[in-house]
Amino acid sequence: MSAMPRVLIVDDEPDILELLGLALTRMGLEVEAANGVQAALKLLGEKKYNLCLTDMRMADGDGLTVLRHIVERELDTPVAVLTAHGNLENAVAALKAGAFDYLSKPMSIDQLRAVVTAALRLPSARTPVAVKGATLLGKSPAMQEVLELIRRVARSQAPVHISGESGSGKELAARMLVEQSARRDQVFVPVNCGAIPENLMESEFFGYRKGAFTGADKDKAGFFQAAHQGTLLLDEVADLPLAMQVKLLRAIQEKKVRRVGATEEEAVDVRIISSTHRDLAKCVQDGKFRQDLYYRLNVIAITLPALREMREDVPTIAQHVLERLRGESKAHLSKAALQALMTYDFPGNVRELENVIERALALCADELIQPADLQLAPMPTNREGEAGGKYPLTDYLDRVEREAIVEALGKTHFNRTAAAKILGVTFRALRYRMERLSITEQDEPR
Repeated sequence: MSAMPRVLIVDDEPDILELLGLALTRMGLEVEAANGVQAALKLLGEKKYNLCLTDMRMADGDGLTVLRHIVERELDTPVAVLTAHGNLENAVAALKAGAFDYLSKPMSIDQLRAVVTAALRLPSARTPVAVKGATLLGKSPAMQEVLELIRRVARSQAPVHISGESGSGKELAARMLVEQSARRDQVFVPVNCGAIPENLMESEFFGYRKGAFTGADKDKAGFFQAAHQGTLLLDEVADLPLAMQVKLLRAIQEKKVRRVGATEEEAVDVRIISSTHRDLAKCVQDGKFRQDLYYRLNVIAITLPALREMREDVPTIAQHVLERLRGESKAHLSKAALQALMTYDFPGNVRELENVIERALALCADELIQPADLQLAPMPTNREGEAGGKYPLTDYLDRVEREAIVEALGKTHFNRTAAAKILGVTFRALRYRMERLSITEQDEPR
């Protein structure tokens, strides 16, 4: 391939081909034009291209045919489709089929330049991309499927929705996706949608002009402007109120935002990633989330597995967490402790595992973590007749633990060393538990 990036433009309107050709040539690109689908397929069989821009509707077929030809043959050519203004269905269909991005007609030169620049920044699909910082760990089929999907989705500009239980690593997955994308060197802006007061949402997302309201003493950019040319993560997107969902949908569709107090819209180039621990489809059914916004955010779906669904990965993840937290210590997990971790369900997922390891480091003796140091809570039962008095679970477990400790102390006349042996924990662990539960000699049974 020549040193100058080569772009293939596909349309059946000569005027469009000419205009696009002029614009791209002025950007320093080598341009070749194909008048229709069949001409494009012929050229793709003869030459390699750094980018393909194709119209969706043409006399001899549609842009999806060109897109599928490139995807199925793994030609390593990003595809941007041109759609009629407001035809969101076509754009979403193209993104789901593997398009890099889309442009709505009529398009501005700035929008065209942004898409072309991003596409040309993409690393080759055949070149492994090193991910900086923390990564999702695991060799289980469930995790390998997620990692492969992240790798493939990273090459697109398509909106991605990441779902999974609390603590399963949704933001980490988003960061890994960005690290392998064309926007890896641009800003990443994570936003917790549930933490923003409803009356401040519009100004926080879109910014405001000086004097727009009391206290607006200067212009302020919003999240969209801050993420310009980068990526915006909408964490816990299900918490957005319906009124804000309407405004967010428009911003995503039009790729423009209007600051509070402004009369003009400004273009923003932002890739959207959303996430939530809730079932977004059910939120749509319940009328709590707009269906049109759901389809716009959920173009590509990534579901993170719960830790209990990848038990074979628990030792690897636990060891990684331990090495990160122990500092200069040589603390390590006993075989019994690892087995205990592998059989525990971890309702709080990796985040809970991190808390368990951190606590165990504080409690273990001789730098060897035993099952008792993990303080894994007994899993609650759902059998009928056994639920009474067991909720909230934390209070119930504290009561059980307190009763067992007080009973052991009573048997040993408050000899904590002997009581620790009866309980099967270290002296240090017993002392920690007594302090946490405020157990003193006055609690000893008489």
